[in-house]
Amino acid sequence: MSLETFLRSLHEDTNESRPQDWQVDWDDAPLPYKLYRRLPVFPLSLEVPLQLYSNRSPASPDLTTIGHFLWHVYGLTRLSQYPAAPSMEPALGSLQMYRRFVPSGGGLYPNELYIYLKTKEAPVGMYHYDVAHHRLVLLREGNFDSYLNQALGSRCEISGCFATVLVSVMFWKNFYKYNNFAYRLQGLDTGVLIGQLLEVTRQYGYKSRVYYQFLDRSINHLLGISDQDENVYAVIPLSTKPMTSRLHDRSDEVGESSAVQLCRELPAVRHEHYVRSVKVKAYPMLTQMNEASMLDSMSSLRYVGETKHAESRLQSVYMPHVRRLSYDLTSICRNRYSPESDFVLSRVTHSDVAALLQQATASLSYYHDLNAPDENPAARMFLYCCLYNVEGIPDGAYRYDSTAHMLCRVRPGDHRQRLQLGMSMHNVNLFQVPLCLHVVSVQDYNKSVLGYRGYRIQQMEAGMLVQNLLLAASSMGMGGRPLLGFNTAICDELYKLAEHGRTSLIQLPIGHHRQRPRLEGDLHS
Repeated sequence: MSLETFLRSLHEDTNESRPQDWQVDWDDAPLPYKLYRRLPVFPLSLEVPLQLYSNRSPASPDLTTIGHFLWHVYGLTRLSQYPAAPSMEPALGSLQMYRRFVPSGGGLYPNELYIYLKTKEAPVGMYHYDVAHHRLVLLREGNFDSYLNQALGSRCEISGCFATVLVSVMFWKNFYKYNNFAYRLQGLDTGVLIGQLLEVTRQYGYKSRVYYQFLDRSINHLLGISDQDENVYAVIPLSTKPMTSRLHDRSDEVGESSAVQLCRELPAVRHEHYVRSVKVKAYPMLTQMNEASMLDSMSSLRYVGETKHAESRLQSVYMPHVRRLSYDLTSICRNRYSPESDFVLSRVTHSDVAALLQQATASLSYYHDLNAPDENPAARMFLYCCLYNVEGIPDGAYRYDSTAHMLCRVRPGDHRQRLQLGMSMHNVNLFQVPLCLHVVSVQDYNKSVLGYRGYRIQQMEAGMLVQNLLLAASSMGMGGRPLLGFNTAICDELYKLAEHGRTSLIQLPIGHHRQRPRLEGDLHS
């Protein structure tokens, strides 16, 4: 299968990417977290604050605060046990899962967090966040400012940052269940995690920037991981100072180092770790996609550029401007819920929709390396929605214009039946949902500029927007269910996306809901 055919199957037919005879070996499933062995460990404080509001000034980046930060981003927060839904594997019976504040496809959490930390309470070096034990594991001791600077193309002053977070994907952690479709889920899950990390960063008063383009092999070499098993997808420096003074582009120096040259500066290391699975199957398409997406030289650095579309604003619904929602992040993360058959059609108002859309799209304005320094941020993700029974807004299919803060009607009417028929699994009753949102982006995932790396970047940015929609919905007492099992052709035709070279990536019904019967316990002090 060619890489183009592979990506097309991931998007157009979720079942096509998984062999018909694929059987999941539940007894040999990997752990949802990575466990290193025989390395120095640094326990983190278990006295985690259970309220988190935005700080006006940056929190002190000591080891205690770093521990709280990591727990809010990706720590184990809850143990849940509930009966398996009809859509799940019937042989599983009741399900027991360790939950985190971010959702993940199948609750498998394919990501791992690494952090280059400079604090007085622990040696300067590269660490792995051991989620299972809420501690840091020291992988390499030393100052790696220069190394990371070169791996990022000399576009970042790492020396001015107290920490740099590296988000990786372990391929087997969800391939064992989803086969090749895991590749798409891995990008989306990474984006959801980055969205949570940026929101927690904002709450702690830190500054950040997301780097999608870097020397992959050099970064993996620094961590001591094999790109046949795991690969870093994003590098995110953290600073207590304004981004413009500490993190800046230095395009004149881009291309000085290649991955091979940089790797020679550090000895290779391999650390023993435990994944539980006895038999790890091959995943050749994932490794081929990973290989095709790698950057071996920063001369390959590219900017996406500005994207402009002239679209009609006839039949528009102007949205009231509302203040950015103020909330306790910990509380809304604990209350976040992904309904299936639990949606209940209840009252939603014009102002509710305005607050939800405005809050979520604010997340699209973040520092990253996809635009040149002198360019305005380009819109790469778009929100479309089908509304039903919303007070003050006629039923119909709409495009949200975040710049003008308005809904532009594409088609009038109630489209719930069309959307329901387009689902491959009828685990959600869309007739009980007032808001059905679709995250939309360009069909070619900017391949002409970013190559195959553009696909995983597109999925990550889609995941970031989804996480912010879920947080906004939770803060308003509603739930959202991200869905990939839907007919993209039906949605693309509904919104007339082909004429703009766009396609729908994720379907996200949002509304009020009942609580599913379940037993839960919090995992914090």
